[in-house]
Amino acid sequence: MRLHDLKPRPGSRHRRKRLGQGESSGHGKTSGRGGKGQTARSGSSIRIGFEGGQMPLIRRIPKRGFNNKQFANRYIPVNLEALNRFDDGATVDESALRSLGLARGTGKWIKILGTGELTRKLTVTAHAFSGSARSKIEKLGGACQVMKSPATERAAQAAATAAVQAARKPPSPEKAAKAEKPAKPEKADKGAKPDKTEKAAKGEKPAKSEQAAKSEKPAMTEKAAHPEKPAKPE
Repeated sequence: MRLHDLKPRPGSRHRRKRLGQGESSGHGKTSGRGGKGQTARSGSSIRIGFEGGQMPLIRRIPKRGFNNKQFANRYIPVNLEALNRFDDGATVDESALRSLGLARGTGKWIKILGTGELTRKLTVTAHAFSGSARSKIEKLGGACQVMKSPATERAAQAAATAAVQAARKPPSPEKAAKAEKPAKPEKADKGAKPDKTEKAAKGEKPAKSEQAAKSEKPAMTEKAAHPEKPAKPE
């Protein structure tokens, strides 16, 4: 093997694309730039999505919903079966998980998931636990200790804010009026019926003779009943 025998691997080097060297090359005349215009000039560059001034597609389509991606809490998952590497009765924390390579990644928080079976009693300290992982750890007599995480901090902050607002906000006048309403009088027994004398006193009706006297109308005379019509002129 000599120096003049050394050659690059096939396909690693390509010929330069020669432009403007005749029509038969396929890259002559306009040199692959198409016709005239902005894109045929040197130094021209059009940003992605530009449509010549008309309303671009990304602005024409409607936007609906909410994307929580930028606010999401990203945890490093650790399966429960991976904790069997620790001794029985040991305390497992973030540093222990990272030192053994069980929690890999650049994330700040660790979450224990319930995949697999745990065979040892452990005291696990992490930022979050799934429901199945917590039940499996506590079933063997272990303990789950939750460290400070964005979720716990937000919950504590929300509770503190609600308590402060409740202390500052005075009760509404409607609620105060409802609270100061006098006690209702005791209702009479449903079964007890009023006496007949009381009924008579409350709803006294006039005697029939009085009603008849009121309803009597004066008798109409024959003339009044049938008034005479004026005679027609001859």
